[in-house]
Amino acid sequence: MSTEPRVHGHCDTRFEGVRQILEKNLASGADLGAGVSFTLHGETVVDLWGGFLEPDSSDEWQRDTLVNLYSTTKGMVAICAAQLVERGLLDVDAPVAEYWPEFAARGKQQIPVRQLLCHQAGLPAVREPLETSVLYDWEAFTSALAAQEPWWEPGTRHGYHAITFGHLVGEVIRRVSGQTVGHFFRQNVAEPLGIDFHIGLPDKEHARTSRLHGRLIGGDGAKSGSSVPEPLKAFMREMADPSTMTGGAFNNPRIPPDAVNTPEWRRAEIPAANGHGTARALARVYGAMALGGELDGIRILESKSIERAIETQAEGPDAVLGGMPMRFGLGFMLRSAVMPLSPSKRAFGHPGAGGSIGMADPDAGVGFGYTPNKMQMGLVGGAGGFAMLKAFFDAL
Repeated sequence: MSTEPRVHGHCDTRFEGVRQILEKNLASGADLGAGVSFTLHGETVVDLWGGFLEPDSSDEWQRDTLVNLYSTTKGMVAICAAQLVERGLLDVDAPVAEYWPEFAARGKQQIPVRQLLCHQAGLPAVREPLETSVLYDWEAFTSALAAQEPWWEPGTRHGYHAITFGHLVGEVIRRVSGQTVGHFFRQNVAEPLGIDFHIGLPDKEHARTSRLHGRLIGGDGAKSGSSVPEPLKAFMREMADPSTMTGGAFNNPRIPPDAVNTPEWRRAEIPAANGHGTARALARVYGAMALGGELDGIRILESKSIERAIETQAEGPDAVLGGMPMRFGLGFMLRSAVMPLSPSKRAFGHPGAGGSIGMADPDAGVGFGYTPNKMQMGLVGGAGGFAMLKAFFDAL
C-alpha cells in the first residue's frame, strides 16, 4: 500500500479511546476501511472514518462511503414492521396468512406474524434447491417460502432466519402497505431522518460504494487447524452443505463468493442482508430509538412501540446458529453474553456478518454504528465493533 491509513472526522476528547481503536485496527490490517459513529442524547459525539477501499490501492474511505451491511439491515426492517403495528395496520398476533393468503400452505395457516419477527416460524431455509437468480426475484423467493413446510413446529424453538427473514417480514410489509420494504423504509425512516441507508441501492450510488473483502463467515481464522472454537467449526461445516437446514439458511439460493460486490446484489431488495449505509446513518436511526423514537423533532416511533419491540420473545440455544445462546425481540437482537452491546440489559440492535453493527442503549441515550469493509470472523458482530462499544461506555 502506497500510504499509511488515516482517520478523519470528529471525536469528542472524552471518547478518544474509540479513535485509538480505529487507528490501531487500520494500522494493523484488522480493518481495511471503516466508519464509526456514536450519538449521545441526540448529539453526534463520534463521527470517524478512515482507511482504504481496496487492499492494493491508495483510494481512501470517504465521509459518504457506503458498504453492504448484511444482517445489520434486519434492524431497519424491524423498525418498518413496528411502524405498521403502531398505525394499527399490522397485528403481530394475527396469522401471517391473514395478510398473505398463499402463506397458509403446508400447515402454516396459524403461524402468527410475531413468530416471523423473532425467528420462531421454522422457515430459516427452503428445502428445494434454488438458483442464485431467485435471490434477486422477489416473487420467486416469496413463493418458495409460501410453499415451504416448517423445519420445526412453529413456536417451539427459534433458529436464525439469516436470509429468509427479510422476504418473510418484507412480504407482510408489502401486503399491508402496498410498498416494497425498501420503498417503505426510504419514505418512512430514511428520508424523514435524513439518513444515508438504502435497501435496494440505486445505480447512481454504486460509485461511492466500497467492495466487501473476505468471506461471508469466518475468514482465514476458520481454516483447518486454527484456533476457532469447536462449536463454530461445527456450525461452519454444516453451513457449507446447502442441503442441511443451517446450510440452506445461509446458502440457498446459492450466494457466489463475490455476489455482494455485483450491481445485481446492490440494486436488489434483500432485506435481511443487503442494506447499504454509513455508520453515521446507523448511529442516527438508533440514536432516535434510544430517545424514545424521536430525534431533532422527527418521530419515527412512539416509545411504547419501541418497548414492545424489545421485549424478549425468544431466548436460549439457536437451532440454526449451532446452539449459540441468543435473545430476540420483534426483529431486533437483544443484549446477551454473545452480543455484549452495553452495560444496559435493555440495549438492542442488530449486527451483520463480517462485523458491522448498529445498536441503541435507551438507558444511556446512545446510538451507534460501525461499518467495515473487511470481513471479520463472527456470527453476531465482530471484535472491532465490540471493542469500540466497550471503549465508549468505559469513558461514559
